[in-house]
Amino acid sequence: MNVHKNDMVLVISGNSRGKSGKVLRVIPDKQRVLVEGVNVRKRHTKPTSKMPAGGILEREQSIHASNVMVVCPKCSKASRVGYATVATATGGRKQKMRVCKNCNEMF
Repeated sequence: MNVHKNDMVLVISGNSRGKSGKVLRVIPDKQRVLVEGVNVRKRHTKPTSKMPAGGILEREQSIHASNVMVVCPKCSKASRVGYATVATATGGRKQKMRVCKNCNEMF
C-alpha cells in the first residue's frame, strides 16, 4: 500500500471528498485506512463499567485506500506515489523510498 500510518492524506472520492487528515490506522488485509476526522459515523453504545452513561459516540470509520492520496510533506500537494531504491550510507544495502510524482522529492 502507498499509504502509511501518520501520513497526511486528502480524500478524493466519497462523502468526505476534499477533507484531509492524518492516517490513524492502516488495514492492509482489507486495503482500508482510518483517517482522522473523515467518514465520521454515530455509534449507539450501551452503558458499561468503563462508560456508565452510554450514549451516542461519533467515531471515524475506515475508507478504502484507493479513495485517498498522500499529501507530499515537501510541496504540500496531494500526489501519486512512486518508489526509488537508494543505497544507505553505512553499506551497500538498498532501501526502498517513496517519491512524490509532483516534485520528485523522497519521503
